[in-house]
Amino acid sequence: MTTIRLLGPAEASAAVPDLCDVLADCVDGGASVGFMQPYGPEDARTYWQGVVDAVDAGATLLLVAEVGGKIVGTVQIGAAQMPNQPHRADLKKLLVHRSARGRGLARLLMDAAEREAASRGKSILVLDTATGSDAEAIYPRLGWERVGVIPDYALWPEGGFCASTFFYKRIA
Repeated sequence: MTTIRLLGPAEASAAVPDLCDVLADCVDGGASVGFMQPYGPEDARTYWQGVVDAVDAGATLLLVAEVGGKIVGTVQIGAAQMPNQPHRADLKKLLVHRSARGRGLARLLMDAAEREAASRGKSILVLDTATGSDAEAIYPRLGWERVGVIPDYALWPEGGFCASTFFYKRIA
């Protein structure tokens, strides 16, 4: 059974080991999500502790996908914006463990993130993803509008420049 949940600070803290496994697996699989190879679960701990702190501060909303009680996917909503952007949020780090892909978890996570953002008064969401990645193909199928591409925006985890494609979606 698949469950999508919004985690509070205590739950997020308890989930760090599983979240570390998901992130490390995605980076090991070549996902350009801000980290370089080699990258393991212990490398991810500092990153996730920062996310837990942001959840505690109310700046980030953290959703997880669980299968059989184990976290296998996640997405974040960066809800804290500048005063002239209270209607906007950033979607960050849509991650699904390679062992759990192909089950529609990315769609479930994105649908839940959109509902959660809308319930908090957000009307437009933005995100970026590696151009040419498997992830890039997901967003248009979910109704996201492609804005454009910035070349050499980041690096692939194994090195080499990576362009990023930017998307937005109106949700209200």
